Amino acid sequence: MMFDWSKQRLLVIAPHPDDEVLGCGGLLHKARAAGAEVYVQFLTVGDTADVSERGFSTANERVGEIKAVADHYRWDDWHIAFPGDDYHLRLDAVPRFEIANTVERNSPLSIASVEPTVVIAPHQLSYNQDHQAAAEAVHTALRPSDIRRRHHPGLVLAYEEAADQWRQEPSGPPNMLVELGQADFDAKIAAMRLYGSQCHDHPHTRSELTLQSLAVLRGMQCGVASAEGYYAMRWLA
Repeated sequence: MMFDWSKQRLLVIAPHPDDEVLGCGGLLHKARAAGAEVYVQFLTVGDTADVSERGFSTANERVGEIKAVADHYRWDDWHIAFPGDDYHLRLDAVPRFEIANTVERNSPLSIASVEPTVVIAPHQLSYNQDHQAAAEAVHTALRPSDIRRRHHPGLVLAYEEAADQWRQEPSGPPNMLVELGQADFDAKIAAMRLYGSQCHDHPHTRSELTLQSLAVLRGMQCGVASAEGYYAMRWLA
């Protein structure tokens, strides 16, 4: 079944800057090139200690990377809901009610404000506590209701990241595959390079070879050269 991305308004929920590229960077290019509107709601960003050569990345540095990636994709808008070290890597300590309300109606890029036709969020089985909190909050924000009173996007997807394979609970393979053209995949790699503080050499879950390998695997599963995998949570036809 072919999907007309040109008529869609996408709202992507990214726990941190780079999750939107890792999870759906190819689709973001494919949809935007077709004429779709694209909005990205980041939940949090802060100073981060890591295992890079520098050993850290700063919030200001990562906000600068967001701006470069937003220009690269020509997003319609983006926003950070919970900036700062009090929230970054601590979203599991924030009441789900607060995060869900932010996603549902309180953010400038909330579901109520943007009225997206497509919402794309992280998978709930990620080992990362911020990803889990984001997935649970989006699930709550998109609970079934009367469409005359609350906006219901027709398509709700959970994206996958290579790092999500490290989990304790079993999960089936993605049940929706989106074909990526070479330009879509190249745009994803270019965007990830703009997130310079988050890039790593192989073997790493954020290496270019990892992204390519996962795209080739998902493509093979549907008979095309390259694809991204998603879990369809709602598809109103």
